[in-house]
Amino acid sequence: MIAKPATKYQPIAPVALPDRQWPTRNITRAPVWLSTDLRDGNQALFEPMNGERKMKLFHELVRIGFKEIEVGFPAASQTDFDFVRRLIDENLIPDDVTIMVMTQSREDLIARTVEAVKGAPRAIVHLYNATAPAWRRIVFGMNVTQVMQLIAHHVGYLKQLTDTQPETQWTLQYSPETFSATELSVSLKACQTAIATWNAGPGRPIIINLPTTVENATPNVFADQIEWMDRHLSPREHIVLSVHPHNDRGTGVAAAELAMMAGADRVEGCLFGNGERCGNVDIVTLALNMYTQGVHPNLDFSDITSVARIAEECTALPVHPRHPYAGDLVFTAFSGSHQDAIKKGFAAQDPNALWEVPYLPIDPADLGRTYDSVIRVNSQSGKGGIAFLLEREHGVVMPRRMQVEFSAVVQRQTDASEGEMTGDALWELFQATYLRAPAQAAIVCHSHRLDEDGQGIELDVTIDGARQTLRGQGNGPIAATVDALGLPLRVDHYEERATGTGANAQALAIVEAAMEGVAGSTFGAGSSHNIVTASVQAIMSVANRLVARRPARQQANSTFA
Repeated sequence: MIAKPATKYQPIAPVALPDRQWPTRNITRAPVWLSTDLRDGNQALFEPMNGERKMKLFHELVRIGFKEIEVGFPAASQTDFDFVRRLIDENLIPDDVTIMVMTQSREDLIARTVEAVKGAPRAIVHLYNATAPAWRRIVFGMNVTQVMQLIAHHVGYLKQLTDTQPETQWTLQYSPETFSATELSVSLKACQTAIATWNAGPGRPIIINLPTTVENATPNVFADQIEWMDRHLSPREHIVLSVHPHNDRGTGVAAAELAMMAGADRVEGCLFGNGERCGNVDIVTLALNMYTQGVHPNLDFSDITSVARIAEECTALPVHPRHPYAGDLVFTAFSGSHQDAIKKGFAAQDPNALWEVPYLPIDPADLGRTYDSVIRVNSQSGKGGIAFLLEREHGVVMPRRMQVEFSAVVQRQTDASEGEMTGDALWELFQATYLRAPAQAAIVCHSHRLDEDGQGIELDVTIDGARQTLRGQGNGPIAATVDALGLPLRVDHYEERATGTGANAQALAIVEAAMEGVAGSTFGAGSSHNIVTASVQAIMSVANRLVARRPARQQANSTFA
C-alpha cells in the first residue's frame, strides 16, 4: 500500500502574501524566450545529439524566432565545446540572437566556459548553485553564510575573466538552483549577492533565473514566490526576472503562465517539453496558449508539423499524437457529438470574425494543419462526422434524417471492422447503400425515356428476373416513375444537388419514401450528369430498399404482391 502522505511528505509552506496581485492580471505580451533544447533538453536524451543534429536544431530554433538560445554546457562536454566554437568561428549566430552557456560554480569549469565563448559578439553565462536546505545539508555540507561566500567568489571570478574580454558583451545569468524549495529569504540573499558582485546597473543588466528545479508545489505557490521576489529584488529595473519551470507535477505550463502574471519577464523551456525527468516547460504549448488568448508569442509555429518532425529527427523522441497543438490527433474528432458540433461550427464560422468553432480552441490552419483529419470516423463517430467527410470530400450533402439513417449503416461497418473509415471508404459505402443496385435487387432499370411534355415516362426494367416495359404518368419524372412501377410508394421528400463543378459536375438526387406495409421511411439516391436520370435512379434505389424491408411473408411473393 502507498505510504500515507502525512507520514512521509512535507507540503511546501504557502507564501505570506495576502495582497498578492497576480490573480487579477492577464498575460498581455510575450516574454523573452530562451530555448534550452540544446543543453537541458540534450542532456536528457538517451543518446545526446551529435554536432550535426545540434546544428540542424539550432537553425530551426532561429527560424522559429528564438532570440536567446542555450547552446550547451561546454565545460562538461567536448562535443558541446566544439559546437559552441563552431557557431562563433563560422559566424553562424545571427545578429539578433544571443547564445547562452551554462556552468557550475567551480573555477575550472568557469574558465573553460569563458574560453568556449570568447570572441562571440554577445554571450550569456549561466552560473548556478543549489540553495535549498536539503542540498545545503546533504549534498554540500554548507550553511547559509558559506553558500553566500561561494556565490560571491565564483561570480567575482567570472567577472574578472570577462572583464578582460570587452569585445564580447557579457551578461550574467544567476540561478539559485532548487529555488522553489528554498526559503525566500535565502533565495533573495543569494540573488542580491550575485547582483552586487556582478555590479549590475545601468548598461549592465543581469538575469535572475528562478527555477522549479524539482516542481514540488501547486502553480499558485510558485506564482506567490515569483511575485515576492519581484517585489524585493533590487535594482529591479536592471534585472531580467526569468523562470525555468520543470514538469515533475505535470503543471509546468500552468506554473509558467502564473509566473508571468506574477512578474516574470522571461521563460526558459524546450520544444514539446523535453528535459530532465518529466521535462522542462513546453514552450510550444505555452506560446500557443497565449496565441489562443489574442497575444502573439513572437514565435513562428505556422508549420507546426514541420517543427515536430525536425525535433523528432534531432532528438529521437516522438511527439505524442495527443500532444497539445502539435500531436497528429489533436485536431481529430471521433466522437459523434463533437463531430456534429464541429461541422456546424465550420458552417457558421465567418472568416473575418473571432474564431468560434466548438471543440477547436485554435484554427488548425494557423498552424499549417489542414482540415483533412479534423473529423475521422470510427465506431464512436456520429452522423455529423460522416456528413462532414462526405460533403467535404465528395460534395454529398445529406438531409438530416438521411444522416441519421446512414450513420447506422456506418456504425455496423465500423463495429464489424473494429477500425477507422476514411472519406473514400465512406463514399464507397454510400454508393453501395444508395447508388448501386445490389446483386439481388428486385428492380433493375436498364433505360428510361421521358415524354416531350415531361408528364409521361417509359421504363425498360427487369422485375423479379423478368424484363419488361412499364409506362407511367405524373406531373414530373418522379411522379411518373412511381406511377409506372405501380408500387404503394409514397414520396415524402425530394431534393437535388450538384456534386463537383464545371464539366465534371454530377446531379445527385435524393428521395425519402415510404411504402404501405413497411414501417417507417427510408432514402434512395441517384447520380448522373442528367437530372432526370438521377431522379429515376433515386426512385429505383428507394423502391429496392423498401421492398427489401417488407415482412417475410410478402418477400415470398413477387415484388408487386
